[in-house]
Amino acid sequence: MSDLSTISRHALTVLAGQLAVMAFGVTDTIVAGRHAPESLAALSIGSAVFVSVYVALMGVLQALLPVWAEQRGANAQAALGASVRQSLYLCATASVLGMAVLLSPGPILHWTDVPPALHAEVSRYLAILALGLPPALLFRIYSTLNQSLGHPQLVTWLQVGSLALKVPLSIWLTFGGGGLAPQGAAGCAWATLAVNYGLLLVSWMMLRRHAMYAPLALWRSMERPDWAQLARFLRLGLPAGLAILVEVTSFTLMALFIARQGALASAAHQIAANLGAVLYMVPLSLGIATSARVSFWRGAGDERRAAAVALRGFWLATVMGCVLAASLFVAKDRLAALYSGDDAVVALAAALLAWVAAYHVADAVQTLCIFVLRSYRITLAPLVVYGVLLWGVGLYGGYVLAYQGWPGWEPQPSPVTFWAASAAALGITALVFGALLQWVLRLQTRPEARQ
Repeated sequence: MSDLSTISRHALTVLAGQLAVMAFGVTDTIVAGRHAPESLAALSIGSAVFVSVYVALMGVLQALLPVWAEQRGANAQAALGASVRQSLYLCATASVLGMAVLLSPGPILHWTDVPPALHAEVSRYLAILALGLPPALLFRIYSTLNQSLGHPQLVTWLQVGSLALKVPLSIWLTFGGGGLAPQGAAGCAWATLAVNYGLLLVSWMMLRRHAMYAPLALWRSMERPDWAQLARFLRLGLPAGLAILVEVTSFTLMALFIARQGALASAAHQIAANLGAVLYMVPLSLGIATSARVSFWRGAGDERRAAAVALRGFWLATVMGCVLAASLFVAKDRLAALYSGDDAVVALAAALLAWVAAYHVADAVQTLCIFVLRSYRITLAPLVVYGVLLWGVGLYGGYVLAYQGWPGWEPQPSPVTFWAASAAALGITALVFGALLQWVLRLQTRPEARQ
């Protein structure tokens, strides 16, 4: 099987699973939107905080993908199993830190001027999700391990199957019924909590019983913390996690800054953000698949083939990004109408989706690049670029244009200003990452580099 076929098959499998997970968010957005605009606004703010915390911590664990894929390429099975056990120490630390933030969201809500009327429901939503963070991170380790082994379908089946639990639970717990009072946005959080523990239980059973994992000897007694190995994990994972934190918060903090514009703006932004996140699953899946294959060939000692795989993934992500962005632009009005029956919300959301389309083209390119750069252990430079462009130009630029104005520009308190600034910042980021990736690939395939 060719590398392009392997990447496509791997990416499609990961995509199916990621879309199933995104269907959780789509379900919650639609359910909360149908319940009440206030529930949708609380969900928008609460999910922005949770996603910021979860994705940053997940990024630290996801960064172990190239490490384990290289060990697989080098046929170092026992070392891979020991590395997985060491990652549990990292997961435990991440869980404690994340839960501490989610259980005390007050400073974040005050700093971003979230309306006080929403504080109670948002805090309740986050307290429930805090309990679901440890199983979510443990399942991420299981997912990353399977991706590194080239068997993402074992994760995808679980993610798709879990929809059968998530959808009815979200509807029932949000609207109530059968003797249960309506829970509003918190009902969506309770449903997510149940799904997270269900996924953890089934994945644990798979690791115990499936013959594929036997060569890894995963169930040996836990070793003491290997501080040298954990330090290597952190040198790779910490910048990667921080980069993802900057990337995601440049996206999710928009929801908190937009919240001061009222329920209409928050609801429209949540629709745009939800569809943008769904589209992001395509380059994310391609990035994971390409990174796993690049790292496999690097572990096997074939740098030239690794570089060729990276370039194929780059062009595939670019083409898919353009196709999906064009499709979104054409269907923006109909898609917005699926989420809400409020004409004002639909009109504003449709206007935002035009900017989401431009945002996605750049997002597709930069996502593929940053995953492949991690395969070459390049994580610090992307972190700096993200901080300057996504926070400095995108998020802060949108805030200035919306609330402070610029010489010759009156303040425009609208979600549109945030999306326009973020799309421009992400476009520059994609150009920088593309150039950096080309430079790294040329450097790695020089004759003297392969000696």
